[in-house]
Amino acid sequence: MRFTHFAAIDWSGAAGERHRGIAVALCTAGSDAPQLVRPGHRWSRVEVLAWLAAEMPPGTLAGLDLGMSLPFMDRGAFFPGWEESPGTARELWALVERICTPDDHLAASTLVAHQEARRHFRHRGEEGDMFGGGRGRFRVTEHAQRLAGCNPYSNFNLVGAAQVGKSSLTGMRVLHRLAGRVPVWPVDPLPGAGGSAVVEIYTSLAAIHAGRRAGQTKLHSYEELNHALAALGSAPVPAHGPVDDHISDALLTAAWLREVAHLPEYWQPPAMTEEIAQTEGWTFGAV
Repeated sequence: MRFTHFAAIDWSGAAGERHRGIAVALCTAGSDAPQLVRPGHRWSRVEVLAWLAAEMPPGTLAGLDLGMSLPFMDRGAFFPGWEESPGTARELWALVERICTPDDHLAASTLVAHQEARRHFRHRGEEGDMFGGGRGRFRVTEHAQRLAGCNPYSNFNLVGAAQVGKSSLTGMRVLHRLAGRVPVWPVDPLPGAGGSAVVEIYTSLAAIHAGRRAGQTKLHSYEELNHALAALGSAPVPAHGPVDDHISDALLTAAWLREVAHLPEYWQPPAMTEEIAQTEGWTFGAV
């Protein structure tokens, strides 16, 4: 086992500084129950960045529940027709950071309002002429998510309760700022022994792996959570009654990362080429 700790972060792209939708969970190798990091704390995105960069234990595999990139392979570009369209995921993160520098709290509203970029997004009841219609454009890994029983949304979609586009764009600012401090798989090589790494996660994959039915992956009580944890070989969380699903998502997915991180096929998904890895990235566990 390359890693000794496993963290899962339920993310939020909402406006403002602090978010009830962010939860950070951590567990160690073995079978001890996962625990919340700073229970009761309302995290900011800047605080999560600081935790990832300098505070999480060495040897941590940390999963961020967001899309690390945008579709590229379907049209050979992130933003077809825009001369500033970058060629790699890291260049995309840098573009988002540069354009969104005026936005506080690692937000990404300036990108969405950008004259060229906005043409590719669905937002505020408006669909850009390059959005593509229907459900929008998808990455190759999102097609793999669907085959695994999930219901992914395009990262170019910024409206609706299930949209992940805002989370993804704000997350790209975090990934950009982690450069040189924590590698992001599969854009970066994995670290040597004792090093940490960040991966993209989809919490529904963890829930399905733990025996939840597709479409019923949210856990609303500690009893449901502990039943799912048991399926992953984890000790139960010592609590009862209702639980916020952001918290249950983080706790369960941390235990799932511990359960599956040693599996070679999770690090070498058959559909992931080197070009896909460097442009669109991949969701850990979508095989």
